Amino acid sequence: MSKEFEIVREFEVDATPEEVWEAVTRAGGAYLWPMDPPEPRVGGAAAFGSTVTAWDPPHHLTVRSEDVGFSVQSVNQLEHVIEARDGGRRAWVRYVHSGIFTDDWDNQYDGAAQHTDFYLHTLRAYLTHFAPRPVTFSSADGPEASATREALGAVGAALGLTDGDAQGDRVTARGPREFEAVLDYREPHFIGLRTDTALVRIFGRGVWGAPVGISVHDFAPDADAKETGTAWQDWLNGVFDES
Repeated sequence: MSKEFEIVREFEVDATPEEVWEAVTRAGGAYLWPMDPPEPRVGGAAAFGSTVTAWDPPHHLTVRSEDVGFSVQSVNQLEHVIEARDGGRRAWVRYVHSGIFTDDWDNQYDGAAQHTDFYLHTLRAYLTHFAPRPVTFSSADGPEASATREALGAVGAALGLTDGDAQGDRVTARGPREFEAVLDYREPHFIGLRTDTALVRIFGRGVWGAPVGISVHDFAPDADAKETGTAWQDWLNGVFDES
């Protein structure tokens, strides 16, 4: 049965309203995934077939789609309201994700809400530590064997994380290569690692019926998307004994 949903989040960040606006309109690959920027006008085209319904830089952006492309959702709307704080040195952001889910409402809402928290945390990490550096985005998806509730635990163990490692700790991670990082996000279904040059995001989506996913937002000038994506894909396959 179709039912409306609304996910509302508010936060402050050490970035100007103009920097936040630039991030949410032109730097999707730095915290979400690469996407075409919206046309700068009401009625303009935006990513994934959506339409700009509010355009007031750097304060108000709304995009809406009534043809989202998959069966469990019929309407999707994303709104950002951005205001200056501390004389314009900081920004307050109100983010609202709303629309209509058409099937399995509770599970869809839970997944969207928890992913929202992780994505917005990554946006703040990008703005605080890396903006306006250009990004190289890569990703990898685990095999079907990783579509379980226990899969993220296996990934964490393979990385060398322990139950005692808490958000904010410095860790030595054993990915495709060993690297030092801050464990900047740790929740039951997500792991975030921040190095001096990259944000590594790990999604344990088994509870929602999907395999583990990894996104790498790399800000090093010599980053290679194909090389990085292949390395993490091979690593994930190895964790779950796939080739």
